[in-house]
Amino acid sequence: MGYTLYLWWYLTVFSMSIYGATAQSEVIRQGLLGGFFLITVFPAFDSIMSKKKKIVIAEDYTILREGLRALISSSPDFEVVGEAEDGKDAIRRAEELSPDLMLVDLSMPRTNGVDAIREIKNRCPEIKIVALTVHKEEEYVLAALEAGADGYVLKDATRSQLMMAIETVLDGKSYLSPGVSERVIQGYLDGKKRVKPSSSWDTLTRRERQVLKLIAEGYRNREIADYLCVSVKTVEKHRANLMQKLDLHNASALTALAIEKGLVTK
Repeated sequence: MGYTLYLWWYLTVFSMSIYGATAQSEVIRQGLLGGFFLITVFPAFDSIMSKKKKIVIAEDYTILREGLRALISSSPDFEVVGEAEDGKDAIRRAEELSPDLMLVDLSMPRTNGVDAIREIKNRCPEIKIVALTVHKEEEYVLAALEAGADGYVLKDATRSQLMMAIETVLDGKSYLSPGVSERVIQGYLDGKKRVKPSSSWDTLTRRERQVLKLIAEGYRNREIADYLCVSVKTVEKHRANLMQKLDLHNASALTALAIEKGLVTK
């Protein structure tokens, strides 16, 4: 807008210098009409022609974020407007930047991708989300989709598959990576009920899994309490529940299970 007004002012003054003082009133009248056209029509036309879809990348590995940014930015239709290193940061970025779409890694530190997706969809339901992960297992696919993900892409996907996923989801449709089994896809689309908890792992609440993840990442009770905005006593209660439900009796055993279940990486 500032550039447009400057252009209008320059053309008006330039015209007055050519036609002289006797024609100033006509120049001003034409200038006002021209200015109105520039202010109302040109910006709207320019906005339509240059409108890019805004994308935020949530991935904890810097080299992967930079690679995804370069890949996505190579398209004239997309603009990477922000990045996040963990789930909590992703939630904050969603609210601050209001992107059209977010790429969210499922295995991020502190707040994981599934919890981040769920919270983003609760706060900003209009944002499209594509889960980006190495996990092909049914439990991860269902967890991401149930949290609100609009697409699910494996990290071994090609550039064309990732771009297709982004375009498909922005078009209001769902996208699932070809590497995800047909059985998982069909089971989800058919709306089949999930089986009842068959192990102690399935009995853990979402908060207990959050605490387990943070314990496995090496955080102490006070740090976990500060991060989750709860009391230390609450964290201690969750830790006790975890050990009782899982029949595990120290932090090392909890960490080993968290690694086994994919909550954290080695």
